Amino acid sequence: MPVKKVEKIWMNGKLINWDDAKIHILSHVVHYGSSWFEGIRCYNTKKGSAIFRLDAHLRRLYDSAKIYRCEIPFTKQQLEKAIKDTIKVNKLKACYIRPIVYRGYGEVGVNPTGSPTEVSIAVWEWGKYLGAEALEKGIDVCVSSWRRPAPDTLPTVAKSGGNYLGSQLIKLEALAAGYVEGIALDAFGNISEGSGENIFLVRENTVFTPPLSAAILPGVTRSSIITIAKDLGYSVVEMNLPREMLFTVEEVFFTGTAAEITPIRSVDRIMIGEGKPGPVTLELQKAFFDIVLGGKDKYKWLSFLNE
Repeated sequence: MPVKKVEKIWMNGKLINWDDAKIHILSHVVHYGSSWFEGIRCYNTKKGSAIFRLDAHLRRLYDSAKIYRCEIPFTKQQLEKAIKDTIKVNKLKACYIRPIVYRGYGEVGVNPTGSPTEVSIAVWEWGKYLGAEALEKGIDVCVSSWRRPAPDTLPTVAKSGGNYLGSQLIKLEALAAGYVEGIALDAFGNISEGSGENIFLVRENTVFTPPLSAAILPGVTRSSIITIAKDLGYSVVEMNLPREMLFTVEEVFFTGTAAEITPIRSVDRIMIGEGKPGPVTLELQKAFFDIVLGGKDKYKWLSFLNE
């Protein structure tokens, strides 16, 4: 999905013109993937523009950088203000938000300590990540031949740029085979996640999802759906899930900031349930969009721009 250009980007404490937001070719991040980022959405709710779970996203950003011994040179409060200022200056009511921390231009080598830590924030209009009809009709996916990293290789709980090389392989393989998305297994053959989404399965009104130990990113939307599902009376089980369980459940869906709650209607050409979004998925979708579009925020997850 093309990025729609806006007027300003926030870089290292200043709002600058979109076309001036550049880094040096010898920046550490270009050569070694040393970046940590977030994907956040601002929704145009019935009560005004609001950012969904900004606190949780910023905490994960700082956690990700800390794992890699990188200290972010701005406080969370400064970045929160910067995000809101960037949205306002670009006059957007709804948008995708991309804060990114990265190692800049200093030294070229695996050791990153000689390169400065820089921070940028970009915002732009963005539609439905997996297609306009995905939320209503569901998508066709496959199980990828590419696995998520083993526990002692890369820290998958960090949302780091380098991790997404594996995600690209999952996505490209799926698209080449005629699917919308791929599902990766972990190093032990259990269900992990999509290329950029967490996954949930529903069987007999019990909601299942892989645990953090299955090489998944601790998704903010994932944790939100767990909370919502429990409040709606569903039993939520986090456990290792065998691959074949994908074919024996009634419903499967992805969650993520970009994907929101996207139903899966088939896996490897095998129809899931009735081949359309199931009742549990639809109920969770409705509850989610009641919050982010309707502004029914009983969980206090929305940060309104006018506050």
